[in-house]
Amino acid sequence: MTLEIDLLTQLRGIATHPAARGLMDDAAVLGDLVLTHDMIVEGVHFLPDDPPADVAWKLVAVNLSDLAAKGAVPLGVLTGTGLTHDAQWNAAFVDGLGAAADALNVPLLGGDTVAMPAGAPRTLGLTAIGRATGPVPARSGGAVGDALYIAGTIGDAGLGLAVAMGQMAGPEALVMAYRRPQPLLEMGQALAGQVTAMMDVSDGVLIDALRLAEASGVGVAIDLDAIPMSEAALSLGRDRAARLRAATAGDDYALLFTSALPLRDLPGRPHRIGQLVRAPGLQLSDGAGPVPVPARLGWLHQG
Repeated sequence: MTLEIDLLTQLRGIATHPAARGLMDDAAVLGDLVLTHDMIVEGVHFLPDDPPADVAWKLVAVNLSDLAAKGAVPLGVLTGTGLTHDAQWNAAFVDGLGAAADALNVPLLGGDTVAMPAGAPRTLGLTAIGRATGPVPARSGGAVGDALYIAGTIGDAGLGLAVAMGQMAGPEALVMAYRRPQPLLEMGQALAGQVTAMMDVSDGVLIDALRLAEASGVGVAIDLDAIPMSEAALSLGRDRAARLRAATAGDDYALLFTSALPLRDLPGRPHRIGQLVRAPGLQLSDGAGPVPVPARLGWLHQG
């Protein structure tokens, strides 16, 4: 058991208010308000030499992505900023935070700052507040036979991180996908009334699909060949190994959802990648047949 799972198990014992949804979801739902909080840490979620403005963008975007998965309209954000002794970095981060808030049309309402010990990694948090536009889908609403869909593409951010770290060469578009994810707010709002379950893909398609299935009390079967990848990602590989790498990389912030509706009746252009099944667990296949489930399905906070 990881530290994250262990802590969540303990927290569920006190998070008994209905708004908390048993801590089985990415956001709390209090009346028509949707609330979420994500943190990012230097060396875990971003690189020490990532531009401060990009770090600020990512902080806002990953939180708004949680609102997108609930079909909510953003109302505002509150930030928690761990101040380092690098005044230039702090100023560039604040400029970037303002630019991100403007571009994503969400006001900064307040927050808190705290001084960090010398040498500590930069640690940043954000609370996003949204208003539901209709039904607020949970992870737990899926049923056997529901189709599994993705809106967006998978694998760009993982490749972009490798390019940014100098581990491989690749298009700049992949680096930008890692540094500046785009929350699919309008798509989430359009889908909210058409889905049975929905979440965003933050830790990897395989691990997040399994989480959705487990929350719904079912299993999931995925066609690896059907997972949508961008042309930039496909230019670096399209075989089984490349698709498994994309499906386990995380940081994509696409929308993963289930629906009883056929593809033609869904808004936008989502991709059907599988379905929910009765047998628990994860089943993988591609055009060549069954695919062994990898030991690592995606990102977990280890401990």
